[in-house]
Amino acid sequence: MNFTKVVTVVLMLFVSVFTFAQGGKKLDKIIKRDYQIIECTIAKISDKEVEYSLPGETLLISLDVAQIAKIDFASGRSQTFDVSANASTSNAVALDNSGPISVAAMKPNTIAVLPVPYVNSGSMESSEEMAKFAQSDLYNKLLDKSANLFPLTVQDLRVTNSLLHKAGIDYKNVDETPIEDLQKILGVDNIIAAKVSYTISEGSTASTYNSGNAKVSDNNKKVKTSDISTTSASTQTYYNYMVYFDMYKNGTKIYSQSRKPFLNIKDSWIDSISYLLKRSPIYVKR
Repeated sequence: MNFTKVVTVVLMLFVSVFTFAQGGKKLDKIIKRDYQIIECTIAKISDKEVEYSLPGETLLISLDVAQIAKIDFASGRSQTFDVSANASTSNAVALDNSGPISVAAMKPNTIAVLPVPYVNSGSMESSEEMAKFAQSDLYNKLLDKSANLFPLTVQDLRVTNSLLHKAGIDYKNVDETPIEDLQKILGVDNIIAAKVSYTISEGSTASTYNSGNAKVSDNNKKVKTSDISTTSASTQTYYNYMVYFDMYKNGTKIYSQSRKPFLNIKDSWIDSISYLLKRSPIYVKR
């Protein structure tokens, strides 16, 4: 009997030590959109904010739900926060790891074309003029083939660029912006993100032109000529392109291809854009 009591006491001590080692009470976890994790005790949740206290404290702290991605409760239950669903107007604001972004009203089955970075991979210089030209070219190709994109509609290019400008995004940093944020900013569920990378090389060619009369001797053994030779040289510029073409739907990449144009001429990248678009999953032959 005494032995049983001893075992019971030992077990209770073991549980106490284990609980202490685990930090006592199990805590809730707030996972923010900037990936920060807050271990705390949730006191209250409303449509606009969450109130919580830190371990060992009674002071309540408020946190805007727009900053929260998910809460894992101590009970094992989880709650995910969808900022776009909570947005009541087209100008609702969410927060990500880089600061506030405007959230446009979502337009289902709409595709937007991002500015197309046009980068010299040798010097890493980019061209704003070519980035806009490439974006316009791709946009016009989508409009021309709108019947093949049904049920998708193409968002007006002015609307796309205006929303990006308000969010501080252009051809220089569009590659650095998460696609999920771009979809919220533009209010579309489909996005095309292309990029043109190139290097320029030069080659010289020489050609010789001969003109004159040949004189043959009577014994047919010696040949006398009075030829005139003209040699000309020319320099040829070669454009070595690589076109990258990505397509997203609801934040997921559904198509990703790259292509090197067959020809090395100045505008050969345009042919690659057309080739990749026609083989994308949104293009349906009719």
